[in-house]
Amino acid sequence: MPVIDNKRVRISSGIEVEWITLKRNNTAVATLFTFCPPGPGARIKVNLISEISGKIVIYMIYVSQNRDHTLLIRPLQLRNKNFPMNIIQGPLAGVSCAPFRLLTWRYSQPAFSCTEMISCKTLIHQSISAQRRFVQKDTQEGPVCFQLAGNNVSELAEAVQIVTDYGADLIDLNCGCPVKKIRRKGAGSSLLMDPTTLYKLIATMKQNTHLPISIKIRVEGGSNDKFHAEITKAISDAGADFLIVHGRHWTERYDIPCSYEDIQFFVEALKIPVVGNGDISCLDSLRKMFNTGCAGVMISRSGVGQPWLIGKLIAEVNQQKYIIPDRKEIGLIFIEHITRLIELLNNEKFAILQARKLAKYYARDLINKKNFCDNINSCYTLKDFEAACIKYFR
Repeated sequence: MPVIDNKRVRISSGIEVEWITLKRNNTAVATLFTFCPPGPGARIKVNLISEISGKIVIYMIYVSQNRDHTLLIRPLQLRNKNFPMNIIQGPLAGVSCAPFRLLTWRYSQPAFSCTEMISCKTLIHQSISAQRRFVQKDTQEGPVCFQLAGNNVSELAEAVQIVTDYGADLIDLNCGCPVKKIRRKGAGSSLLMDPTTLYKLIATMKQNTHLPISIKIRVEGGSNDKFHAEITKAISDAGADFLIVHGRHWTERYDIPCSYEDIQFFVEALKIPVVGNGDISCLDSLRKMFNTGCAGVMISRSGVGQPWLIGKLIAEVNQQKYIIPDRKEIGLIFIEHITRLIELLNNEKFAILQARKLAKYYARDLINKKNFCDNINSCYTLKDFEAACIKYFR
């Protein structure tokens, strides 16, 4: 069949559609549409519409684009906020308070970092001192996204207003937490089973702040298109400014690989920016995530104990040399982390208990990691903790 018509039209900034019409005996029998999305890592979507034996058949073909990976790191626009790059430090329960975020900003300068998940009830009913761990920002850190948890429209409205006044740069609603006690309250990942409520919550957030609004979700797994389509409609109709997708089902542990296919569903179904999350710890995994076409990526667990990780990945993408801190400096970073945590919490005992949980991450490359962690587990004071860090990180 000869090609007799070839047209290419720009329909938006950076977005082009090309079609080729094929004719047989002066009758059009097939049209090939190519959707060429902007941005690195995106895939070309091809729709082939053809007449076979009197029936119209539509084929959808996806072709990966081989692009220069130095373009993976690029500016990110989220509603009225512009960020010079598109890698984000995600929220981590028990970790993502100001000392952790400050160190991440110092060594990596991500687009923004997230707070720990904050219950709306905590913001509304608890004292300022009780909220301090969750809401305090360090004057030296970069932009911060406050992540909220709840399922009550009026409480969420009030909480959004509170964190807006506290100086949030963005606000996220947690719709992915797999913890059973959170799900039993109707919050976290349980919200994904109720698109109607999800719509109301997002719309409420939009009505109560001028800041960019997002939700962070988990996927259904197994490419459940019906489930994903319902969630996509709720997100789109309610007017969320961007979406963060963790590519696992809420029942899946971290030994289950992240589903890039499910993340890609949302990238292709939504007109708003989608941020991919899950299993990003090295340059290869970063490229895999960007190959879904997502506008940005979020790094979470991998950043614990190595606040330089995002900076290192940026340098590697740009084929630049990056010198990570030596062992002695890593020990000093850990000491600073816990010292600042004591100042934030005004509670040395609790901070040292947190240090025990963080020790395995800071010691990930120590030969005698087990001995170090055992030593930290026997510490009860900052003085003991400092001595252990100096002993092993030298």
